[in-house]
Amino acid sequence: MEDKEIIEENIEQTAGNETAEAVATEEQQAELTPEEQMQKELDEANEKIATLEDKYLRQAAEFDNYRKRTIKEKAELIKNGGERAIESILPVLDDFERAIANMSKDENAGEMLTGVELIYNKFVGILKQNGLQKIETEGQDFDTDYHEAIALVPTPDEKLKGKVLDCIQTGYTLNDKVIRHAKVAVGE
Repeated sequence: MEDKEIIEENIEQTAGNETAEAVATEEQQAELTPEEQMQKELDEANEKIATLEDKYLRQAAEFDNYRKRTIKEKAELIKNGGERAIESILPVLDDFERAIANMSKDENAGEMLTGVELIYNKFVGILKQNGLQKIETEGQDFDTDYHEAIALVPTPDEKLKGKVLDCIQTGYTLNDKVIRHAKVAVGE
């Protein structure tokens, strides 16, 4: 019972305190002169203006960042827009290279080899103009950013460990972005 009485007393005191605070706030407002009341309202308005100005500046900065990001993404799309088309052409380029290698072994295909080499060189030139670059592998250190190891070959020479020994399939970059890793054999 005593606990209940103590709780009720605390509730009455809290309610009395809140009522007293509300009366004091009203008395303060009533005590303010018209100039003080106007100054208070002016301060509140200035606070609100500062808050809205901050919000506006943040929105403007956010929009500017959005605009810059979309311009960058658009430029990237334009730069690498032909990536899918060029990737689909790479097997044809591989076939050209194999045809040239096989024709160079045949003594009777000399003139035909010359014609195919001219077409191949023209084709490679056009692809280079569009940003395609061959990944160099000959004697390079193995780099997972550009190479895909499909075989590890034991080597007696310590200098050849971790080096690319043979390129099975040529890799390519398009505007410094790898579109096909070079498939290589690495010395172990």
